[in-house]
Amino acid sequence: MSVIQSIRSSFVPVHKEGYRFIAIAFVGSIILGFLWKPLFFLGLMITLWVAYFFRDPTRITPLGADLIISPADGRISQIGKAKPPKELGLSDEPMMRICVFMNVFNVHVNRSPMSGKIKKIAYKKGLFLNADLDKASEDNERNGLIVEGENGQIGVVQIAGLVARRIVCFSEESEMITAGERFGLIRFGSRLDVYLPENAFPDVHVGQTMIAGETILARFGEKQEDKPVRVD
Repeated sequence: MSVIQSIRSSFVPVHKEGYRFIAIAFVGSIILGFLWKPLFFLGLMITLWVAYFFRDPTRITPLGADLIISPADGRISQIGKAKPPKELGLSDEPMMRICVFMNVFNVHVNRSPMSGKIKKIAYKKGLFLNADLDKASEDNERNGLIVEGENGQIGVVQIAGLVARRIVCFSEESEMITAGERFGLIRFGSRLDVYLPENAFPDVHVGQTMIAGETILARFGEKQEDKPVRVD
């Protein structure tokens, strides 16, 4: 491996959505440096953090018609029945919902939980409450997708958080999407909710750490006995 290849492999790619914010932070650093030299280094640290926030690492996604993969990095904050957003038209009855909370240090690129067709995309303006709160799923700004696959359809909802002010969706209705494929991004802290049909069951526990595009979130098929866990 050449020196250049070695250097490149040491850095995680930055998503293009972050280029503008990195440039703004860097220009701000230069301006601050003219005012007082030590402020330049403070601004430079902020610029590096912005680049870190928009990192977009490669992920290896397990494929299988029965698998539902985590759409976000973070931790499982809630698992239980809840009504999906009305604008999705997914169901009027409560569905099994798995919530993945992302803090500002998690990768914020969102990936499709399964392969299929995007049947619907629905955006709704809202508030910017702490995304870890249960009522954030009803009151906050959000963008939802319905993905229909071989075994049924699921709902995936991007929810803005206390700091987040912009939800980005790269996909469009009627597109085919593959499990692990990038479909969106939320800037600066947020949450992803996944709504499961009756023939899909969670394969995770509250508090568990998720890796978008890699960790198995749920499975289609018959419900299995709850697996024991160890907290260390």
